[in-house]
Amino acid sequence: MRHAKIDKRRIKPDLLFNNIMVAKFTNCLMVDGKKSVAQRQMYAAFDLIKEKGMEPLETFEKALSTISPKVEVKARRVGGANYQVPVEVRADRKVSLAIRWILEAARKRPNSEYHTFAQKLAQELIDAANNAGEAIKKRDTMHRQAEANRAFAHFRW
Repeated sequence: MRHAKIDKRRIKPDLLFNNIMVAKFTNCLMVDGKKSVAQRQMYAAFDLIKEKGMEPLETFEKALSTISPKVEVKARRVGGANYQVPVEVRADRKVSLAIRWILEAARKRPNSEYHTFAQKLAQELIDAANNAGEAIKKRDTMHRQAEANRAFAHFRW
């Protein structure tokens, strides 16, 4: 390789739960650098989960582990043809995909049913922990696609 390897940034754990995953999630939730707003929404969602009689941090971690995909497909060009080759997902990518899908699903939820974003986020985390919801559908779609293209697994690089 021509350039030096860049080290990954270390994210400081969040203040309330002292958890790095919560801090990463908050950073992804943040819009226009407004971290305090993102933290307020995150902790409000955790409070709503607690009101429903569930442990918020446990629910959050279960949701992330449930949604994180095991395999994905990557395009590989072999002899002039493009193949969708199934490959295992790296650990850091699993987490980032899970976070992205949860936030995307929470943002898509209808406003008529939920009034605040914290309510949407809390419900999406609960659904994900219970193996339901929009983010789970996204993961299942990715797994189905990888399964359908299993015949091209020998093109892995």
